[in-house]
Amino acid sequence: MSDPNESLPFSKPAARHLPKRPDDPNENVQLNAQALQTLTHLDNEFISPRMLCGLWRLGEGTVFFLIGIVCWLLEGQTPKAILPIAAMLVGTLIGIGILNAAHTYDLSFLRGSQLKLWRVAVGLGLAAGLVALFLYGFDRPTLSGLPLLSWAIIGLAVICLARLIFASRLRHWARNGLMERRAVIVGGGKNAETLIRGLEMQPGNDIRICGIFDDRDNRRSPPLVAGYPKLGTIAELVEFARRTRIDMLIVTLPLSAETRLLSLLKQLWVLPLDIRLAAHSAELKFRPRTYSYVGSLPLIDVIDRPLADWDTIAKRAFDIMAASLAIVLLSPIMLITAIAVKLDSPGPIIFRQKRHGFNNQEVEIFKFRSLHHAMSDPEARQIVTRNDKRVTRVGAFIRKTSIDELPQLFNVLRGDLSIVGPRPHAVHARSSRDETFTEIVDGYFGRHKVKPGITGWAQIHGWRGEIDDPTKLVKRFEYDLFYIENWSLALDLYILLMTPISLLRTDSAY
Repeated sequence: MSDPNESLPFSKPAARHLPKRPDDPNENVQLNAQALQTLTHLDNEFISPRMLCGLWRLGEGTVFFLIGIVCWLLEGQTPKAILPIAAMLVGTLIGIGILNAAHTYDLSFLRGSQLKLWRVAVGLGLAAGLVALFLYGFDRPTLSGLPLLSWAIIGLAVICLARLIFASRLRHWARNGLMERRAVIVGGGKNAETLIRGLEMQPGNDIRICGIFDDRDNRRSPPLVAGYPKLGTIAELVEFARRTRIDMLIVTLPLSAETRLLSLLKQLWVLPLDIRLAAHSAELKFRPRTYSYVGSLPLIDVIDRPLADWDTIAKRAFDIMAASLAIVLLSPIMLITAIAVKLDSPGPIIFRQKRHGFNNQEVEIFKFRSLHHAMSDPEARQIVTRNDKRVTRVGAFIRKTSIDELPQLFNVLRGDLSIVGPRPHAVHARSSRDETFTEIVDGYFGRHKVKPGITGWAQIHGWRGEIDDPTKLVKRFEYDLFYIENWSLALDLYILLMTPISLLRTDSAY
């Protein structure tokens, strides 16, 4: 979708040492020396425990199914018999379903004692038995009993051995910080100490506490709680969470502090994190689905990050496939456009611009140049308006048809953008009335909780182009939030299919 701003090329900054964002309300926040030191200890790569358990479930099911196929072929069975293959596939799915229902893919089980492996034996044995009953229910069975017995015994032996090795590796990774959920505690004092002690007592605890943030002074909120330092204020927490990967914020304020809780959530909800409220001392009781647990320690689910674990993988796979296909199909149009831009006016073909990306970090996006090179606005403070003299002849056409955005397909492959998401705005973008977007929309940076996209829910509903009325930005923001809160692959596909139709409405694109 066409954007109202362009700027001169900029280099892409390192993620951990980004310059301050001029229109960010936290622009003057400086982290103290202790917080900066903590960031250096959080620089290592790690994998989410939930993701790791999911990958193990997928791998275990694949191995069990392949062992069944190998046993069947080694017994001289014909590979043309589809029924045994289908039966073993269904049996594998049933077996994995039984193991999942028995919580054998929970992290605490996977890294626990081998004495619990009887659950795995029962689950896989039951699955193999169901396959046998299914096949022998037919008058002329296509698979003898020996392959089924071999499948059950060998499959169980391989999986149990693999689980023993995996449990050892899990404990090693946990000790070395390669597998953890990173959490920050919001609010210090006695409540924070009680929470920390409770977490330490949980045998399956995978949470690494990175520090404590609190606006209160040292008298009311000590600088050290249960061995963990207070790293700064809530405003500094927002900056801290944008410089490193944090998974969860745990708020330890009591439910009775309603005013302070609401004020905190208003500041923190813009971050792409899970926000939980410590419930170990809460007098009020909620429905079971309101809670999540670390061992037996209850937490109240306040805000979930929009995309996590498998959703992130699914969306990234969709982006790569869609962008690759689009580049192949649209390459003739991009080639013709590149030649036209070069012949129409002097200057580079590709235009580079700083935009706000995921978690408010800066990314550099690519566009076909649509303005006269000498008239470009280096800081993108002057938006493009109707009959703008800076727009070239070719630029007017490619902006109206959004062809100028096609190079952003390479941004998608690079990982800066998604195919679908809130449109990235220029870092210094302003409305026609010279207002910053944060002045127009309260909580504006909440739209950066997911990667920005080439097209989006707001764009297919006509909210694109010049921001000459604050209402237009408000509506765009509302549609972006709807997309973030209701994301699914089906919604992404629908938006992608509707984008060509939405381009027919060009009243605001110039």
